[in-house]
Amino acid sequence: MDTSFLKETLGKILDLLNIPYTDILPAQEGDFWRIDIVSENPSRLIGWHGETLNSVQHLLKSIVRTKDNLDRSPFLVLDVDGYRKTQEDNVRRIAEQKADFVRRTGSRIVLAPMSPYFRRIVHLHVANTPTLQDLTTFSHGEGEYRQIVLKLKEEKMKIGEELSPVLVKDDGLENLDV
Repeated sequence: MDTSFLKETLGKILDLLNIPYTDILPAQEGDFWRIDIVSENPSRLIGWHGETLNSVQHLLKSIVRTKDNLDRSPFLVLDVDGYRKTQEDNVRRIAEQKADFVRRTGSRIVLAPMSPYFRRIVHLHVANTPTLQDLTTFSHGEGEYRQIVLKLKEEKMKIGEELSPVLVKDDGLENLDV
C-alpha cells in the first residue's frame, strides 16, 4: 500500500473536518496497517466513545478500496494518542482474566458484545498465546450483539448435556468503544 497516498488522503480528510493534527505515521504490522495520528487535541478526533475516529477510519478504508479497485476494504486501524492501542490491551487483559475463570469452573463464558475488530483481537490473542493453548473461542450471535464464547478445548460434558455459556456482568468491556 502506498504510504504517501495514505498520509495525503487522511490529511485531506482531517483538514476538511477541521481536526488539527501534527503528523500521520503509517506502519505495516503483519497483515494490517496501523496509522498513528499525532494531535495536540486527540479527544476531538476520538469523539464520543471513538465514533469520530471510527468514522474517519471507515471513510479512509472506502477511499483506498475504491482507488485500488479492491474486492474488500483494506485492514487499516487509525489510532490517536494510543487510544486504540489501550483498548486492544484492555480486551486482551480481560480475555486472560476470563480464561482463569473458565479454567477454575470448567464453564464456558461469554464476553460482552464487541465489534468485529475487537473480536478478532481476542480470537488471535487466545490462539497465539502459549499460556492460553488449552482454550478456544468462537463467535455467537448476530450484528451488534455478536459475542465471543471462551471455553476449554477439552470440555468434559455428559452425554446429552448442553453446557450454556456463563454471562458475567461488569467484565470491563462496557466502556469499550466498539
